[in-house]
Amino acid sequence: MTTGHLTPEDLQGEHQVGTMVGLGAWSLTTAALIILLLPRSLEECGHISLSAPIVCLGDAITASCVINQNCSHLGLESQIVWKLGTELQPGGRQQRLPDGTQKSTITLPHLNDPSALLSCCLLWGDSLQILDQAELQAGYPPATPHNLSCVMNLTTDSLTCQWEPGPDTYLSTNFTLKSFKSRGNCQTQEEAIPDCVPEDGQSRCSIPRRHLQLYQSMGIWVQAENVLGSSVSPQLCLDPMDVVKLEPPKLWALEPSPEVALPQPGCLQVHWELWKPSLHIDQKCELRHQPQLGEASWTLVGPLPSSALQHELCGLLPSTAYALQIRCIRWPLPGYWSDWSPSLELTSTQGAPNVRLDTWWRQRQLDPRTVEVQLFWKPMPLEEDSGQIQGYLVSWRPPGQAGAVQPLCKTTELNCTFHVPSEAQEVVLVAYNRAGTSRPTPVLFLKSRGPPLDRLYAMARDPHSLWVGWEPPSPQPRGYVIEWGLGPPSPSGSHKTWKMEHNGSIAGTLLQENIRPFQLYEITVTALYQDTMGPSQHIYAYSQEMAPSHAPELHLKHIGKTWAQLEWVPQAPELGKSPLTHYTIFWTNARGQSFSTILNASSHDFVLHGLEPTTLYHVHLMATSQAGATNSTSLTLMTLAPEEFELNIFLGLFGLLVLLICLCGAARLCYRPSRKNPLWPSVPDPAHSSLGSWVPTITAEEIFQLPSLWDPSMPPITKITVLEEEEKKPGPWESSDSSGTCGLPTLVQAYVLHGDPRAPSIQPQSQSGNSDQVLYGQVLGSPTGSGPEHYNRCDSTQPLLGGLTPSPKSYENLWFQTSPLRTPEPLVPNQEEDCVFGPLLDFPLLKGLQVQGMEGLRDF
Repeated sequence: MTTGHLTPEDLQGEHQVGTMVGLGAWSLTTAALIILLLPRSLEECGHISLSAPIVCLGDAITASCVINQNCSHLGLESQIVWKLGTELQPGGRQQRLPDGTQKSTITLPHLNDPSALLSCCLLWGDSLQILDQAELQAGYPPATPHNLSCVMNLTTDSLTCQWEPGPDTYLSTNFTLKSFKSRGNCQTQEEAIPDCVPEDGQSRCSIPRRHLQLYQSMGIWVQAENVLGSSVSPQLCLDPMDVVKLEPPKLWALEPSPEVALPQPGCLQVHWELWKPSLHIDQKCELRHQPQLGEASWTLVGPLPSSALQHELCGLLPSTAYALQIRCIRWPLPGYWSDWSPSLELTSTQGAPNVRLDTWWRQRQLDPRTVEVQLFWKPMPLEEDSGQIQGYLVSWRPPGQAGAVQPLCKTTELNCTFHVPSEAQEVVLVAYNRAGTSRPTPVLFLKSRGPPLDRLYAMARDPHSLWVGWEPPSPQPRGYVIEWGLGPPSPSGSHKTWKMEHNGSIAGTLLQENIRPFQLYEITVTALYQDTMGPSQHIYAYSQEMAPSHAPELHLKHIGKTWAQLEWVPQAPELGKSPLTHYTIFWTNARGQSFSTILNASSHDFVLHGLEPTTLYHVHLMATSQAGATNSTSLTLMTLAPEEFELNIFLGLFGLLVLLICLCGAARLCYRPSRKNPLWPSVPDPAHSSLGSWVPTITAEEIFQLPSLWDPSMPPITKITVLEEEEKKPGPWESSDSSGTCGLPTLVQAYVLHGDPRAPSIQPQSQSGNSDQVLYGQVLGSPTGSGPEHYNRCDSTQPLLGGLTPSPKSYENLWFQTSPLRTPEPLVPNQEEDCVFGPLLDFPLLKGLQVQGMEGLRDF
């Protein structure tokens, strides 16, 4: 079947996003231009024909597309292309028929989609133009309906049948419920019943009462049909009254009345009311109950005759909530069970308490005739359901008064305080409820005459439990009473918890009730014997012990080059602190390398071996218990230096000391003032001295005798004059007194002897000026002659005391620089400037002068 021709507007909308053959997307503008160029008659050019519009899923289908002969403007080269959905389909056979039409045929071998769109397209330029489209459908023929069943509903007064249609056909399938009236086993059809068509998607249909004939057989079946075929279900033959399904009854609790006795413990009484349209039908019912206790299952009770309308359920758990439901069926004739009625919740009647009461007491003597008793008890169920307890009653029967019972206490608590006479030895405790009382429990006030327990101890198992242990005494007790409560500083009268152990052979018990972490508990254990009890034993324990509050402090006892001995004082045990299990010592060197070792808890010292000499170490101790660990403060130590290193240091220091002593001795020897012949001459610096300013130092201790130094054979020299180049000002440390110079002119500096030839005259010392040249003269003439003596000034480049050596640089001890020789000028002596000089032997610097013209000074 075709979907009609497309208009140019449809083509424009279809191909604005069309695809190029083998090239992909093409632009919107190009598509619009091609559409404008198409003639309007193109919409009637193509037509698709199908071999079958609907086929079985997976079968082949053939399609052909024919272009009319009036579409000659398409040209002979026009090509028809097929598309299935959005995919191009190859394999189309194209031919031109004799009548001028152009035809293309394609066969799709397998149609695997329930619905697909097949398009016949024309390759126009670079685009595809759709000429015609056809929808392809595929599916399956209908399967045979099965599980056909019918129910006669008296509420709607109709026969409702339902079935299972089978797998999906992917095609529109119609179901029809067909029936007819018949007799016997439905072999013959007497009267047809109108077909019943269900609503879309439904697999059930109801035949109204007007088309039915009760108590008469009828045949029923279902027919399914679609375009690929049809099928029918097996025929069902039934009587509408044989398939009646009743409505469930209403369930009620039976109210107590004078005519009805109260139910026994563990019983429930119920009654029900039948559905009114079914009152004329004989039926039977079933009852089921379920206790409201977790995952309990239902228990079925029945059949129950409907005429009774009530029933008593027994054997239930006393004082237990139950859910009850009921359903009914037509009986003895065929029919269907009704649905279960809504649940009814009831609680079974309770029985008398069936418990064992464990008791414990404390007594306090008020006066010689009265005792205050504080009685405690705990109900211990003897079976799964021991009955609900509404209260407790304590009574006392005075001796000698038969039948006279005196109530002491009536309470809903688990303890009671009362007063009894001192001679009272026993009271009776019972539990009660509406159904009765439990068996009486006698409470005997025993005297403490039995042997005590041995070695009572306690330890924490976890933060919420304590284990209490002991050694059973001899003879073996019949049981134990254990009490525990918060210890000091809690008040002594605070609430305590207790329990009773009936097995006298046990050696401990676990306390789990009212235990909180890190709390101190006082635990009391009392042994119970047949006619007496032992003295109570007390112990204190923490529910969860804590780690040590601090670790012992480390001390250094001894240290060597590669070892160190440490010691510490173990801490005393602390209450609430877990006992130590071991110590761990950690030490770290300066390079960050860490080491450790584990020691027993009984250790109190340790020696670290394998240390490096002259190395800094950090050491700390960790104390560990089951509850945790704590570190001590850190100890810092340094190992000693090795012996070779010490010897080297000692020898080095000794060598330095000896060298220092030698240097000091040499310096003292060389610079001692009393030495006349030093190890080296005191040579002045010519660059910074002059003959007039250089005076040997004479100490006060050195007194020379002039006669011993005076040689009469030596000719005397009466005068020597030294001329300076320029005037030099005296320094700040030089005296301005000129009396010692015999009144010589300022420009002339003389070295004069007055009396003592060793006494120097006080001369101003010239500061080093800008000139590095010192001028000195040459003495000419004879002292014995009467003629005048001359002092010739010259620029000598020779040193004062020494041979000819090269001149130093300007930054060294300067030699005199070369200058042109000057002509000697005669000096006229002045009487005022004359001074008497001593022998030339007293002028050491003049020893280097060469005196010419006086052979008498040759030896000098």
